[in-house]
Amino acid sequence: MDKLLLIDDEADVQYSFRRIFEGADIEVTTASGGEEGLKLIPQIKPDLVLMDVRMGGITGLETLRRIRQSDTKIPVILMTAYGTTQTAIEAMKLGAYDYLLKPFDVPKLKELVVNALKASRDMKQVVSYQPLLDSEDYALGIIGRSEPMQNVFKLIGQLAVSDATALITGESGTGKELVARAIYHHSRRSNQTFLAINCAAIPENLLESELFGHERGSFTGATNQRIGKFEQCNGGTIFLDEIGDMSLPTQAKILRVLQNGTFERVGGNQAITVDVRVIAATNKPLEQAVAKREFREDLFYRLNVVRIALPALRERRSDIRLLVDYFLKKIGETHKLGRKAFAPLAVAALENYDWPGNVRELENVVQRSMVVAKSDVILPQDLAPEFCVRSAGKPVERTEAAASTITASEPNSFSTIAEQLFRLARADTTLKVIPAVERELIVAALKETKGNQVQSAKLLGITRATLRKRMEKFKIRQELSIQ
Repeated sequence: MDKLLLIDDEADVQYSFRRIFEGADIEVTTASGGEEGLKLIPQIKPDLVLMDVRMGGITGLETLRRIRQSDTKIPVILMTAYGTTQTAIEAMKLGAYDYLLKPFDVPKLKELVVNALKASRDMKQVVSYQPLLDSEDYALGIIGRSEPMQNVFKLIGQLAVSDATALITGESGTGKELVARAIYHHSRRSNQTFLAINCAAIPENLLESELFGHERGSFTGATNQRIGKFEQCNGGTIFLDEIGDMSLPTQAKILRVLQNGTFERVGGNQAITVDVRVIAATNKPLEQAVAKREFREDLFYRLNVVRIALPALRERRSDIRLLVDYFLKKIGETHKLGRKAFAPLAVAALENYDWPGNVRELENVVQRSMVVAKSDVILPQDLAPEFCVRSAGKPVERTEAAASTITASEPNSFSTIAEQLFRLARADTTLKVIPAVERELIVAALKETKGNQVQSAKLLGITRATLRKRMEKFKIRQELSIQ
């Protein structure tokens, strides 16, 4: 659960915040002044601080200074009820994450809090790029022992010790933001701000203002001056995701920042100097975009100082088993789904799939399988229908492995199924393997006898009544559509 600390001397505001975030998986703690808030921070270790600019006792600006001195990774959002926002702007220059005007718009407040909490997690969760899967003491890692991933790890290590601009390329879902965060966490700027901006998710007419800020009255709706992400991130690292979707005018301003570290806010004429490391990512072939004059050639070369090309998951199939083990542990703990394991035949089906959505798709598949699995062992039939088809398009049974086909008609099919599942039992004695074996044997028998329950019961050595009870218990009748 995320922890939010509200520092405000108005009881009504404290009450409103508790109501707004009630049931939102956010724990709200309140303080009536800067002194009290500073005492609470080391005790509760908040993920986000929201604070009024003007309070009794020490001012919001002084409180912000002290927070930044003790921990630069706690995002602080300032709030002010006054017409002028100059004080809030000064606070932004001191390192505040953003500011709000009172009375605030609740949907905008919630969106800002969600974004700030994500930024907080990005800065605090250290990304390991050389995880050891036999160790369970890391929370977030880039998984892979294949040769393509080892090359990625080497480049991350080389970039971490420099301030060079980096360009991360690869298909959607390959983990580009995770790589950017690994570079940041292991760099000399790791104690400064890290902000991630998805250039494709922000409308083109707003992206320039989001990145560089704007002056009051610079365009319709610009009622106040705004500090942009580059100014907020001074001294830190900014990650520009999907930079290939950026408009040419905005590209020109990015180029200027990379060349001499200066820019102007939208509608302004004062040059602002910043020291920000830029890491960019794209799933588009920028060379083609340059050829079509859709992307500036000079910006491309400025970004492409060191390129990290992330391989698609289908290009490193040997890592799938490692990724599955990692996601089983992570999802089981996060969603309280308990300890589960994939049967070898199910893993073989995953390895035989093309993964258009890459690692992100694999994580979703693991989570779905853990939810729908009828026992602690995830079997091939617990997978989605698309895993019944090989990458070449040839239909296969869900119990068919890439290397060896196993069908219910084979003389040794029962023993083969049991062998596969008992192998899991030897690896993890906490798994409930026997119900999974029992269910597989019943399904295999019914398939072999084409649904004849009398013959299936004889084959299994049980009575027809017992077979019916087991079919009802495991919901086999509905799955096989046996009337």
